[in-house]
Amino acid sequence: MAKIDIDIRGKVAVLTLNRPDRRNALDEAMIGEIDRFFDAPPAGVKAAVLRTSGAHFCAGLDLQEHYELNRGPVEFMRMCQKWHKAFDKMQFGSIPVIAAMKGAVVGGGLEIAAATHVRVAEPSTFFALPEGQRGVFTGGGATVRVARIITPARMIDLMISARTYDVQRGFDTGLVHEIVAEGDVDARAMAIAEAAAEHYDLTNFAILTGISRINDMSTTDGLFAESLLAGMIMTNPDLRPSLETFFAKKAPRLEPKS
Repeated sequence: MAKIDIDIRGKVAVLTLNRPDRRNALDEAMIGEIDRFFDAPPAGVKAAVLRTSGAHFCAGLDLQEHYELNRGPVEFMRMCQKWHKAFDKMQFGSIPVIAAMKGAVVGGGLEIAAATHVRVAEPSTFFALPEGQRGVFTGGGATVRVARIITPARMIDLMISARTYDVQRGFDTGLVHEIVAEGDVDARAMAIAEAAAEHYDLTNFAILTGISRINDMSTTDGLFAESLLAGMIMTNPDLRPSLETFFAKKAPRLEPKS
């Protein structure tokens, strides 16, 4: 039985983590479902919303499953690599993924959120990495993705101090891109996804894969890679109608927004 509901709404796929009784904790089956979806998104899908049922986004690794399976070190390492592979397909794929967050975004829940591209949150949202107090360690990519967002020093502090960030602290440190009113998070995430789905496929691909990968490179290599991507995008013949709309002053005006 699937633990992630998938609803295709036009060009947007809505993925709902559906284990509210476990605060949407991630088990092996759910990671497999995420991996399979982002390995080959359905034809016509240009963006995705990642949301959850119940009051909480995701409480992280299903520790009950981990305890019952009693994995050895190599088994657990291989399990971590499955998380890495699935989340890499999200972060470096061809479709923007918008997270609709509420309640707990904790441990592995923060790891999956960090692999999305835009994170929208309700006021109830809070963040934590409680691995230190539980005697465990992150394994789903937090040392890479979360540390790069909030800095390694803040990640260490979260784990050592058992500190919790509220939604405003999450916004201040980059874990949240937009805070919306209670009950509005799904609609706002959907609106962002629908707008992103109208972008050129090649442009979205370059944004999603290029920026993060370039930040892994040296300055010289990064600038060279940027020029390659820009050359590919800016000479795309499909771009010409968009430029013509801009020249005709029919494109939407850019205005400052809060």
